[in-house]
Formats: sequence, C-alpha cells, structure tokens
Amino acid sequence: MLRAEDNKFLTEAGAGTGMGELLRRFWIPVLLSEELPEPDGEPKKITVLGEELLAFRDSRGVVGVIDQYCPHRGANLWLGRNEECGIRCVYHGWKFDTDGRCVDMPTSYPDLSAKDLIRIKSYPVREWGEMIWAYMGPAEAMPELPDLEMALLPASHRYVSKKWQDCNWVQALEGSIDTAHFTFAHLSFEKGENEILDIKKHFVNPLARMSSDHMRWIAEDPRPVIKINPHEAGLTIAGGRLTGGDNIYWRIAQFLMPFHAYAPSAMPGEVIFGQTFVPVTDTNCWIYTYAWNPERPLTQAERDAFDRGNGVIAEVDDNYVPLRHKGNDYLIDRKLQKTKSYTGIKGVSEQDAAVQDSQGPIADRTREHLGPTDLGIMHFRKTVLDAARALQQGEVPPHVAHQDRYAVRSGACVTRRDKDLPAVMLERFGDVAGFVGRPRIAAAE
Repeated sequence: MLRAEDNKFLTEAGAGTGMGELLRRFWIPVLLSEELPEPDGEPKKITVLGEELLAFRDSRGVVGVIDQYCPHRGANLWLGRNEECGIRCVYHGWKFDTDGRCVDMPTSYPDLSAKDLIRIKSYPVREWGEMIWAYMGPAEAMPELPDLEMALLPASHRYVSKKWQDCNWVQALEGSIDTAHFTFAHLSFEKGENEILDIKKHFVNPLARMSSDHMRWIAEDPRPVIKINPHEAGLTIAGGRLTGGDNIYWRIAQFLMPFHAYAPSAMPGEVIFGQTFVPVTDTNCWIYTYAWNPERPLTQAERDAFDRGNGVIAEVDDNYVPLRHKGNDYLIDRKLQKTKSYTGIKGVSEQDAAVQDSQGPIADRTREHLGPTDLGIMHFRKTVLDAARALQQGEVPPHVAHQDRYAVRSGACVTRRDKDLPAVMLERFGDVAGFVGRPRIAAAE
C-alpha cells in the first residue's frame, strides 16, 4: 500500500505538482490527427493535465495548441474564426497564430505596436504516428519525440484510436501492466466437461492471435511469476506461467516513461497493441490506443475488427467515448456473468475500464494489500515517483535523453524453465530490453 501523501503525489498532474512537472518533460498526445482534418477547420477545445487549451489547424496545415481564452476580455477562442493562419476572437477581433502571437488587434491604433506586446500561452506541437503531440515543459529542456515503433512504421502498418475513461490515469495504466488479472477479468468459464479446452468458451471477445494452449495455461495458473527488467526507456514486466511440462509461457509487457504501455500477448509476426494514458484532470483521462504490425500492412479485416473493438481498442462513438462505459454500467449482462463470463461485460478494453473505474475516480492505495503478482505495479510506482522527486531536486529524468530507445516490443513466447528473463528476451526479441531500433524497422518496410 502507499501512504496517503504518496498516493496524492502519484496521482496529481496539475501544473506545479511533482508528477505534473514530470509528465510535462515528455511529449504528450493531445489529439488524433483526424480530429483536425483540414486547414482553417473547426478548432477543438482540449484539456490536458488540467490546462484548458485550444487546438486548431491553420491555413498552412500547421497545428497550434494555445490558451483557450483571449487575453483582452477573456472570451473563449473556440468561438473564433479560423482564418488566414490564425484564430480571430469574435468579441473584438484580436487574432492569434499557432505560436500564440497576436497578429492583429483591430481595437488598437494602427500606428501603435500594441499587438506585438501581446502573446498567449502556446506549446510546441508535432504530428507523429497519426497523433498530435504537445510539449508542455521548459523550452530549453525539450526532448526529441519518442521512437515508438508504431510511429516509425508506414501508416499502412498501424491503426490508431483513443477512448475516454472516467478515472485517474495511474490506475488505468497500472491495469495495463498487470499481467496477472487476465485469468479472471478476461477469461470466460464453462461449467461443462470441456472447461478450458475450447477457446470460444473462454473469451467474450475472441482474439484469434491467442491459441487454446495459451488460454489454458492462463486459466490454470492464476499466479504467474513476475520478472522485471529496467531499461533506458522504462521497464520490461514479464509474467511467466506453467505449461504442465518443462516450459514457461511468458507474457511480456512494456512500460515506457512516463505513460506508455504495451500489451503482452503477441507472438512473433502478430499484431502488437499499445496504449498511452494522458490525464485530462486528476479524475479522468484519454487513452490513446494503437495496433501495429512491423512486418506487414494491416488488413482491412483487421481494421474493421479494431473499429468494432478488439484487444485494448474499444468500440467508440464519434466522440471516442466507449459504447460500453461507466454511465451505462458497461452494459453488464448478469445472466452471462452467472453462466459463462466472470465480468458479464463484452470487450477486453471495456472489462479493463470497468474494474479500473470501479476503484473510484482516484484509487485509494492506502487500503491495498499487494501480493507477489503485483511486482510490476510496485516497480512502476517506484520508477515514476523517484523520477518526479528527483526532478524536484533538479535532476532531469534519465529517460528523457533516451527517446531513441523507445523502439521496443512487447509479446509472448514459450521457453525452457531454466532461462532467466534476459535470456528469454534475447530469444524472443534479440535484445534484453526488447529494443528493435530504426535499422530493423526500416528493413521491415
């Protein structure tokens, strides 16, 4: 468990908080590129780390992320006209460009330079992997964009979406790196003789990439041994389950500082899933969800499946709100829960969201009783807490300087029992951290 003051420190993301300042030292996804589809189109209100901002694509196609309010009389610039490389306030016509500079001030005399003295908050912006990223930290400390593998690949190899979630970002991320919960949260059960053996009886939302053997091992061993390997970009978190023979079935997740996580189920050649957890306020978050295959383009059938919800990707409406959410109790089916499914909820993503939201808007970690399968959670907390506290003492998180080491993979494999985690990683990925790097990715294209 955590002390109350540690839990507060861990979960607060506002400006001036320890964790909030840590998050601001990294590039943060703030929108999908498709949400600003055209130059001079409709601007978007966004809230990121508790800050109310406005995003727009100007006449050149350049995206700006600026303060949502006009500094003249406080009118909301979302009402403004997106025109000729700037947002014009509809109240008195003040106009601001993507850098937050006032480029026109009709209320001032033409011979005065008053507009040159006015500037509103703006953040550097990049588009990367079909997402719009902002850097909200000190300008002199701005790092490179993270080399997430899915962003390095051609667009044909990836699928990107997002979903809303009604809880603090930390508990959502912790759920994603917890490889033990799969046995109950995502498996179904059948009270007949063929229990476990038929994959169709063990998934509410079947994922073809997982074999019946994998499902059986997960069902039969709810206490995976957890192994942790820190690396330059974050943590490898592996859960090993008994197979009934001389082998171990490993499900290997990745946590990348400060808010990225990769799911652990992909076998070689299969689609990999990842998520990025972005605080809106301290009690809700956007989760950017993506799938990619480094070896081939995604098929239309795969994209259609992702649209309908698959793996960590939820089925969402036009506003990226999951169709099964807290407001409608995730459409829980109690009859299904009684007869076949532990949760009675359809969809892996929705099952995760239900249990994470149920912990409360901000989980009270003072009431926890952690066990051996929670080792990954403990290491995650220590990693981010230590980094945030070190930053308060003037020490830049070492991960910031290693954005080129973010090209790692997660996945699954079966190996002999006598192999330690570094040996497993070498066998599965060719690198103890799962690092693949740009050269191999370029070759795959």
